[in-house]
Amino acid sequence: MQSKGNATLTWGDGQSIDLPIYGATIGPDVIDIRNLGKTGMFTYDPGFLATASCQSRITFIDGDVGLLYYRGYPIEQLAEHCDFLEVCYLLLNGELPTPTQRAEFQTNVTHHTMVHDQMLSFFKGFRRDAHPMAVMVGVVGALSAFYHDSLDITDPAHRAISANRLIAKVPTIAAMCYRYNTGLPFMYPRNDMSYAENFLYMMFATPCETYVSNPVLVRAFDRILTLHADHEQNASTSTVRLAGSSGANPFACIAAGIAALWGPAHGGANEAVLKMLAEIGDVSNVPKFIARAKDKNDSFRLMGFGHRVYKNMDPRAEVMRRTCHEVLTELGLHDDPLFKLAIELERIALEDPYFIEKKLYPNVDFYSGIVLRALGIPTSMFTAVFAMGRTVGWISQWTEMISDPEYKIGRPRQSYQGAVKRDVVPMAKRG
Repeated sequence: MQSKGNATLTWGDGQSIDLPIYGATIGPDVIDIRNLGKTGMFTYDPGFLATASCQSRITFIDGDVGLLYYRGYPIEQLAEHCDFLEVCYLLLNGELPTPTQRAEFQTNVTHHTMVHDQMLSFFKGFRRDAHPMAVMVGVVGALSAFYHDSLDITDPAHRAISANRLIAKVPTIAAMCYRYNTGLPFMYPRNDMSYAENFLYMMFATPCETYVSNPVLVRAFDRILTLHADHEQNASTSTVRLAGSSGANPFACIAAGIAALWGPAHGGANEAVLKMLAEIGDVSNVPKFIARAKDKNDSFRLMGFGHRVYKNMDPRAEVMRRTCHEVLTELGLHDDPLFKLAIELERIALEDPYFIEKKLYPNVDFYSGIVLRALGIPTSMFTAVFAMGRTVGWISQWTEMISDPEYKIGRPRQSYQGAVKRDVVPMAKRG
C-alpha cells in the first residue's frame, strides 16, 4: 500500500500515537490502527462499518456514485459481454481469459459437476420439506469428507482444484435440493451444456422427455449469476474469510458463507420482494401501499427499493431491469397480475418525486426475484441460487486471504460491559 503520512491520535494528558495512513488505488484511504493495541485501547466499531479487515484486489464498490467493479471491470460491461464462467475465471485469476484459457477452464469445471454417489444418501436424512438452504449448508460442508485429496490449503494446486470443485458442484447440489423437495428424481449434470443451461436442466428436466432450453432464459439466468458473483466484504464473505483464517478447509468455509447468506437481512431480499407483491395483491392496491411506504409512522416498507450500500442507482439494477423485461416478453407474462403489479411499482419508483428525492430506486433484488419467479424457480430456492452465484466470489476471497503473507486468524476485540470481579457465594448461603 502507498504511504500517505500519519494521523495523530491524542488523548488524556497529552498522550498521543502516530498511525500510518495508506492510500487505495481507488476509494477511501485507510488509517492503520494495528499499533493502537500497544496503548491498551481498541477501536469500537459495531458491524465493522468503518473498519477495513483486509487488503483486496477483487471487487470495488462506490455506493455514493453507484459503481461495482470486478477486478477493475464495470459490472455492466461484464454482464453484457461475458458469460458467468468468464467472470469466474476473472475473479479467480485477475484477468479475463483468452479463448484457450476459457476452454481449458470450462473443461476443468465441467469435469467436476457430478457429486460422489454416496452423497445421494445424505438427502434421505432430511425431511422432504426441509428448506434448501438447510440442506445446502450440510451437504456443501460434507464435501470435505469426500474430496480430501486436495485439502492442503498451503498448496496452490490444491486450492485451484477445490475452487473448481465448488464452482462445479454447488449448482448440482442446489438442483438436488429442489428435486428432493418436490419428489422428482435427481437429474445428473450435462457437461455438453453451458453452466447456466445445465442448472436449469437439472432443475426442470425429466427422464421421460427431451429437454429443450430457451436461450433467452438461459442468458437471463447467467446474468443473475454474474451480478451476484461478488460484492466486497459483506456479511457472508467476511464469514468465509473469518472461518478460513483459522485454517479451515474451503468446503467448510463456503458452508459457513452459505449459512450467513441464509439470513433474511442478507440473502433473502429478492424472496421478500415476492412476499411484498403477494401482500399488495393487485395493481388497484398500489396507491394505498405507496402511501403507507411514505408514512414514517407506518412500519410497512417497499422491499427491493433502495440499498444499504448504494445511495444512488444500484449498477446491477439496470442490467437486471432490461433482462427482466426480455424474460417477461419472451414468456408473454406482461399481463400476469403479479408482474403487472411489479411493473407499476417500478414506474412509480422511477417517476414519483418522493422516491427520486430519497433515491429509492429499484435494486437488483427487485428485478431478480421477478425473473426467478418467471423462470419457474420457487421462492424457497432464491437464496440457494444466490449462493450459486456467490460461491466463486467466496472462494476467490478465501484464496486471496490464504495467499496474503499478512493474514492472521481473525480475533475481534470487545468493550466489556459486564460485572466486575466478584466471589462465588456457596449454594447454602444464597437466597
